[in-house]
Amino acid sequence: QVQLVESGGGLVQAGDSLRLSCAASGGIFSNNTMGWFRQAPGKEREFVAVIRGIVSSTVYADSVEGRFTISRDNAKNTVYLQMNRLTPEDTAVYICAGRRTFRAASTVQEFDFWGQGTQVTVSS
Repeated sequence: QVQLVESGGGLVQAGDSLRLSCAASGGIFSNNTMGWFRQAPGKEREFVAVIRGIVSSTVYADSVEGRFTISRDNAKNTVYLQMNRLTPEDTAVYICAGRRTFRAASTVQEFDFWGQGTQVTVSS
């Protein structure tokens, strides 16, 4: 049974940085594409970043390009999201996701496994 457990969220001020972690278990990781999504109150879940399995290439949403960095440590079965220069618009629950395949994806429907999420709140 695949499990994804996020950590690292919290309350920060605008301009601060935060690093989220997602620990994976249950037979998913180095060959699997992993991603981060976020969901703000009253809004739909939106794509943030993805890192492919095997080749570890990355894709970002326009809103976070240049500020956020997704990475993975296959030895630890963990994917990270380094978030810099945070703004109040980044406030959301951040959710880790995984795919059964190594191919890239950026929509909710393409991901097979989901964590519970970790809250990130950015004050102005």
